[in-house]
Amino acid sequence: MTPAAAGAPMFPAEVTAPPTVGVEEEFILAERHSRAAVYRAPSVVRAALGHLGASHVTAEVSQAQVETVSAVCRTAAELEAEIGRLRRGAATAAAEHDCLLVPSGTAVLGRPGPPPLADKPRYRAFARSFGPLIQDQGVNACHVHVGVADRDEAVRAVNHLRGWMPLLLALTGNSPFSDGTDTGYESWRTMLWSRWPSAGPPPHLRGAAHYDRIVGRLIATGAAMDPGMIYWHVRPSPHLPTIEVRVADVLPDTAATTAYALLVRALVGGAVEAVRAGEPAPEVPDPLLRAACWQAARHGTAGTLPATHTRDHTPTAVGRLVEELWKRVEPQLSGYGDDRWVSDWLGAVQHGGSGSSLQRRVAEHHGGSLQAVVDALAVEPG
Repeated sequence: MTPAAAGAPMFPAEVTAPPTVGVEEEFILAERHSRAAVYRAPSVVRAALGHLGASHVTAEVSQAQVETVSAVCRTAAELEAEIGRLRRGAATAAAEHDCLLVPSGTAVLGRPGPPPLADKPRYRAFARSFGPLIQDQGVNACHVHVGVADRDEAVRAVNHLRGWMPLLLALTGNSPFSDGTDTGYESWRTMLWSRWPSAGPPPHLRGAAHYDRIVGRLIATGAAMDPGMIYWHVRPSPHLPTIEVRVADVLPDTAATTAYALLVRALVGGAVEAVRAGEPAPEVPDPLLRAACWQAARHGTAGTLPATHTRDHTPTAVGRLVEELWKRVEPQLSGYGDDRWVSDWLGAVQHGGSGSSLQRRVAEHHGGSLQAVVDALAVEPG
């Protein structure tokens, strides 16, 4: 059953104006001839500043990465245009330095020796505190920010969102290859990133004060240097009036990124409504939620996942979970005018798999060539 054919909404929603939405995307830089990851981010970021503006492109942990930051958007068309603009501008800057801009969660092909860190005091402090853990973090995610003005409301909404993170991860895996090897995972990025002590699913939170206490204790242990290092899959943003969903790999193209961000916005909108209505969030045990995220990273849309958005946690086929997700978000999507964008993308993922399936099909079609995978993913300059 496609999402559009799923049953009636779980609860009626009185949808008002859509909340704001913004997207941060991370990319690997690949050398144009070898297609291996290359450490040219400082030059590419400087060039991209001229194309995109200072607030829309930045360096990341590894000098083989760049990150784009969208403007705050309201409509689906505005968001799609913004994501496309940023991708084309960053790809143009990469081309000026003989690079390809590659939306893959990991570097498909190898890297030229130990990765230098971006020259920022924060990243040097990372290296001092966490040692070799910092060295293999050239991984690329898609972070979606959805406007939620009230911080306590945002923290409580995270309780309603945390159980959906395994399914979102299963739908967005886009990192099967790493340094020239098929890892067997749909999201190898998740496995690399999960080594950070503050990464993974968030705990159940009683409110903003509880959140602050947990964050303070993590910082006190040295597991995080500051609130920005709370790398949970979903969290209240430490510096913006938003909920930030961080679980996804960077997606392969503008259309997929747009649809995924709109889905996240609808899910957040429904979670905020549930908080306001006094609807209790399912209390999913932390070990089960972490295990479900591992299953999603390993198998993607194949097989089953625990139904961590419910109280019984029954193992359920991913396709059926998508139907249940659609029931949850359809009132918001319809009210915002985003239902067709998201329905088309979910249908495509259910039919053809996530970005990892695309990468593997390209490799198989080209006799195992991972250079062909990089070429298929690379963003066209414009």
